Amino acid sequence: MRCLPICLLIALCLAHKTSVGQDYVHQEALKDILGPCKDLQPDAGRIEYEFKILFSSRNNPVLARNTFYKILGEGDMDLGMKRKKLVGLLNRTLIEHSQIGDTLIVPSRFVDDFCAYSPFPRYYAGAVDFDKLFIIDKSIQAWAGYEYGRLARWGIVNTGAKSSPTPRGRFNFNWKTEYRISTLSPPGERWEMYWVFNFHESRGIHIHQYPMPTGGPTSHGCVRLVDDDAEWIYRWPDSWKMTSGMGSRSGRGTVKKPGTTILVLNPDPIGDPSPFDISGRYPVIRKVLLPRRPYDVPPGTEQQKYFDRLRPSRSD
Repeated sequence: MRCLPICLLIALCLAHKTSVGQDYVHQEALKDILGPCKDLQPDAGRIEYEFKILFSSRNNPVLARNTFYKILGEGDMDLGMKRKKLVGLLNRTLIEHSQIGDTLIVPSRFVDDFCAYSPFPRYYAGAVDFDKLFIIDKSIQAWAGYEYGRLARWGIVNTGAKSSPTPRGRFNFNWKTEYRISTLSPPGERWEMYWVFNFHESRGIHIHQYPMPTGGPTSHGCVRLVDDDAEWIYRWPDSWKMTSGMGSRSGRGTVKKPGTTILVLNPDPIGDPSPFDISGRYPVIRKVLLPRRPYDVPPGTEQQKYFDRLRPSRSD
């Protein structure tokens, strides 16, 4: 995991190793930094970033990391250990596996609002008429939820691998279930998914909690989330309304009202996602460019095409 100066370690903080050496997110450890957006404070301002290279005069990576944690906490090791979760998440970096000479990107200051570090805009004018709008940006492997155009929460994702990509387009949330065994589970295995919310009925593509590798797109088409985000999303959007009055996983019944709108934007990253532009003297977080209007995004299934035809005005 050695890097040349001014490069990123592409992994995720607070992870563990499997028997084959793959790093996975330690999801429970992220709970104290994730959460809904808070009201903007007068001193919130713009968060800037700088490069920090791990260094130790004794050529000891453990000492280098401990020094880095003390710097993050301004001399307070406990505070530094807490802040390293945020730094690792922003870098998509496994800090405790970093070595001397590795480069990390650090905020100019720390605030108690995860949304202050969001690549998504705090306000999306195009979504002001949507009570809820859910967005996935595949290029940076992140998601956002908006309420009447205001950012409610954001987080990270793993979308589908190159062999089974998550489709782009406009969708709606359909049915949901707290627990489900994947139909793609191989013989003798049970791929268990929690907080499952479907958004592509015919392909069986869902948003759900699952172990998340430290890199980029990796799933069979579904969108993987950390547990805290997955549970929040499970309870936040609206499901579809069926003629029977209940959601369906069997295809029976007719959809009389679609669920919350989802936009899946942009192509997959080449390799692992790069949350920052590192071409200049200082790193700059890559901001998501949203469409002028959500309905500018092409419908992803026949369900969206059908309800598009029923909309009273195509100018919205």
